Amino acid sequence: MHWIAVFIIGLIIGLLARALTPGRGPHGIILTALLGIAGSIVGTWAGQTLGWYAPGQPAGFIASVVGAMLLLLLHRMLTRQS
Repeated sequence: MHWIAVFIIGLIIGLLARALTPGRGPHGIILTALLGIAGSIVGTWAGQTLGWYAPGQPAGFIASVVGAMLLLLLHRMLTRQS
């Protein structure tokens, strides 16, 4: 049941990040959910590095969306040059 919740929350974060970031992004429900999950990991890492979160504390919703937006922008920069 935990993994289903992680997938659904990742999907919501990924959809919100795609809506807030201009341009095209990866398509599909699975890629969007993976984008949200990866954005949460990036948000957690950045928050712990900056001292916003204690070790072992996960990122909040906004930090997860910002992390997913950063990943989308990175994806666009890398695919634009190819």
